[in-house]
Amino acid sequence: MASAVVTDQADNDDGSGPLGKVSPTVLVLAAAVSVQFGAALAVTLFDEVGAVGSTFLRLALAAALLLLVRRPKIRGWSASNYALAIAFGLSLGITNMLYYAALSRLPVAVTVTIEFLGPIGVAAAYSRRWIEGLWVLLAAAGILLMTQPWSHSSGLDPVGIILALCAAAGWASYILLVARAGKVFSGRDILTIAMVIATATAAVPGILDGGAALLEPSVLAMGLIVAVLSMVIPFSFELEALRRMPARVFGVLMSLEPAVAVVAGMIVLGQRLSLQELIAIGLVVIASIGVTRSAPAPPAPAAIEG
Repeated sequence: MASAVVTDQADNDDGSGPLGKVSPTVLVLAAAVSVQFGAALAVTLFDEVGAVGSTFLRLALAAALLLLVRRPKIRGWSASNYALAIAFGLSLGITNMLYYAALSRLPVAVTVTIEFLGPIGVAAAYSRRWIEGLWVLLAAAGILLMTQPWSHSSGLDPVGIILALCAAAGWASYILLVARAGKVFSGRDILTIAMVIATATAAVPGILDGGAALLEPSVLAMGLIVAVLSMVIPFSFELEALRRMPARVFGVLMSLEPAVAVVAGMIVLGQRLSLQELIAIGLVVIASIGVTRSAPAPPAPAAIEG
């Protein structure tokens, strides 16, 4: 998961800030580029602090940045609200660890594409029309074409594929949880709280994985860049875009992320994909656009990208 946006009426403003003058389409596309290049840069830290260490570093720095901007209000909550916030944060932390673990074994574009099965499945689950089922089948066909489970020479790490599929399931659960949270909490508050809980979730395995290298200045500097690219910029841009753009159009634009990930992986990491893998990614992108345009939105004022 690269970024997350939760928005509600309490978060709307008058759009008088500098981003209010930028086209919402440009903001969404810029957020997608920022997320995927942030993920690709995070991979460069794996040799020094490991995948889980990189996850912890990104979450911790993102949480710190969010706390600097806004301190969430947590007093007076009911027990069920505390439980929901904890579940939300745990989901965010675990899904991020799974995603980064998959990134350590698979190309960025492949990981992002497989993970997109999560939101595609959630969107289709809220529909009762046959066309959404066809979009899901198209996405499944793309994943099968990419992973070739019938072949022993697909070139993709099977453990990485399993981790990416688990991340997809985590993203789906995250979407459902944030849909509930969006009805109860201020969007910025719950995101900050969830990020703090996610950081705590990843702390022990992340510190064990990264060790003292997590405190090296060069690692901290790169971690800060990754946190800004994969969290701060996308959150700001997506929040402003959602204020002025229909959620369905937002979803269509976000469906282009696997294609952006192809470019990011190629430029930052030198990752090259086969024609078959590119076709598979294209099928998933088409399926994601199709299901976003035709399926009803989940029952909450929220939009999420992981």
